[in-house]
Amino acid sequence: MDEEYDVIVLGTGLKECILSGLLSVDGLNVLHMDRNDYYGGESTSLNLNQLWKRFRGDDKPPEHLGASKEYNVDMIPKFMMANGKLVRVLIHTDVTKYLNFKAVDGSFVYNKGKIFKVPATDVEALKSPLMGLFEKRRARKFFIYVQDYEEKDPKSHEKLDLNNVKARDLILKYGLEDNTVDFIGHALALHIDDSYLEEPAMDTVKRMKLYAESLARFQGGSPYIYPLYGLGELPQAFARLSAVYGGTYMLNKPECKVEFDESGIAYGVTSEGETARCKKVVCDPSYLSDKVKKVGRVARAICIMSHPIPNTSDSHSVQVILPQKQVGRKSDMYLFCCSYAHNVAPKGKYIAFVSTEAETDNPEVELKSGIELLGPVEEIFYDMYDRYEPVNDHNADNCFISTSYDATTHFESTVEDVIAIYSKITGKVLDLSVDLSAACATAEE
Repeated sequence: MDEEYDVIVLGTGLKECILSGLLSVDGLNVLHMDRNDYYGGESTSLNLNQLWKRFRGDDKPPEHLGASKEYNVDMIPKFMMANGKLVRVLIHTDVTKYLNFKAVDGSFVYNKGKIFKVPATDVEALKSPLMGLFEKRRARKFFIYVQDYEEKDPKSHEKLDLNNVKARDLILKYGLEDNTVDFIGHALALHIDDSYLEEPAMDTVKRMKLYAESLARFQGGSPYIYPLYGLGELPQAFARLSAVYGGTYMLNKPECKVEFDESGIAYGVTSEGETARCKKVVCDPSYLSDKVKKVGRVARAICIMSHPIPNTSDSHSVQVILPQKQVGRKSDMYLFCCSYAHNVAPKGKYIAFVSTEAETDNPEVELKSGIELLGPVEEIFYDMYDRYEPVNDHNADNCFISTSYDATTHFESTVEDVIAIYSKITGKVLDLSVDLSAACATAEE
């Protein structure tokens, strides 16, 4: 391999594929390699035989579950906010032409021992059984403030500087109860713990506005969309995109060893005795394990069912967020459910995930409060995986390492990481001001 590349990307996980797509579109010469013979890395999709082999050690699932090839079980399932950053990246790179999306039916929150639809506007707040009569009125006023808030229009600020006012103080101004604060912070603003309460309120208000705008987008029951046939379609779509812009993909490349010069700067990648030279290396944590640290673990259960999650209005696809306080934990728990409606399972079958940041070594016990909400489960697989973050200085070694996927079942945190790495590599801010109508999704018929 005589050619020198601008960037070599190792691993075809979602983050790496998005980055190679973005960098290719920017005109950089990209070589993308993976030691596996399939796309997706940690975030791959499995058919039923592969799922059985991975978790049960054989590839002979029971016949009553249907044809193996009709299953596309995402190992890191996440929904996309309809107007969120990932959708903007997909439009910016024109990957949307390779994908078909469908709106997700429901967005719910676990509160006081029950599942409720997440109210996102003043009108929904007034109808929601989540709150008593007086609380509804207070919540409605808060929602109206958020809906009317315009950063450039001081009249809408009510004399509050949201860059300086803490989220906690803004919420206190409206006198909202703890349970209400819980669903607003965790199920609407999608914060993963309560630390946001001490941060400036601007971020929370922007997140709530994004939720409401995404909800209005497809007039469905949720602000989320999801690709038909699951997320496994995304890495392949970005691979096609990269190829259009001259990027090179190589799967099934064993070893993939990053080469460093005597001053510790990465200059290439060796596989099968050949070294491809490059200026920068992008990879997931598994390729440079000495430059990352373990920061946590995710516990999860993968369930196959023949019914939707109870109390979610028979939704074929749904996210339920269990805020940490509601389940007596330090971190939130997430339920994700998808079905044959998104072509990820045979007709009549549903795939549900329960995930959380692990606090013990026992996923069965830890995930119990989420699994109990699923109703009868035909098959269940428990799993734990470690989460890593880079500890290297990319200015010193030219290595750009993504963080592992967290327990959330939405993409907001994933895309933040991608955009940050993109800016470090290019020195540019990614322009995500795009025409959102370029990504369409079908709502439930």
